[in-house]
Amino acid sequence: MVSTDRLLAFAAMSFLLIVIPGPSVLFVVGRALAQGRRAALTTVVGNTLGAYVLVVAVALGVGAVVERSVVVFTTLKLVGAAYLVYLGIKAVRERGSLHAAFSGDAPVHSSWRTLADGFAVGVANPKTIVFFAAVLPQFVDRGQGNVTGQMLLLGLVFNAIALASDSVWGLVAATARSWFARSPRRLALVGGVGGVTMIGLGVTVAATGRKD
Repeated sequence: MVSTDRLLAFAAMSFLLIVIPGPSVLFVVGRALAQGRRAALTTVVGNTLGAYVLVVAVALGVGAVVERSVVVFTTLKLVGAAYLVYLGIKAVRERGSLHAAFSGDAPVHSSWRTLADGFAVGVANPKTIVFFAAVLPQFVDRGQGNVTGQMLLLGLVFNAIALASDSVWGLVAATARSWFARSPRRLALVGGVGGVTMIGLGVTVAATGRKD
């Protein structure tokens, strides 16, 4: 299975990606502000389930192709890295838009609807798709065999971190909405720092990985 050093390295890179506010976080924050803690946490659960569907898809299909083909792997890696850099630049340029999520008004939905909406956002999150397709295969130890099992395990690690991080975002938004709403600069700083980190992550993805 996956060695401890690979697992820790993957967890660290996952954490860097997850803590940066993206589509999923903004959606959770919006639900927290409009409907409170319960809706926020339900959204997080749906989001996590959707993200793990992507893990399974990569492990059973795309991941196998990537694992066997250096050309496909390199292409996905460079495209993924470029997209992460693009998202980072966009986050920096549009850092002020985070404030909109804290001032939005949304209709109240049932728990099942909230769960389903969270699932849809999780399974369609471009940032997560790129990460699983281009980054996750780099941490698989092909010499240990059971590539699919390794990917599923790494995906569990990613989703466990995402579940904790997104839950914190939701709880913070639900309990400190007035503090954030009073200072758009605080939100802009979060978006700006997150964007720079995303650019750095994209550069790292492009510069590392398989060379065989």
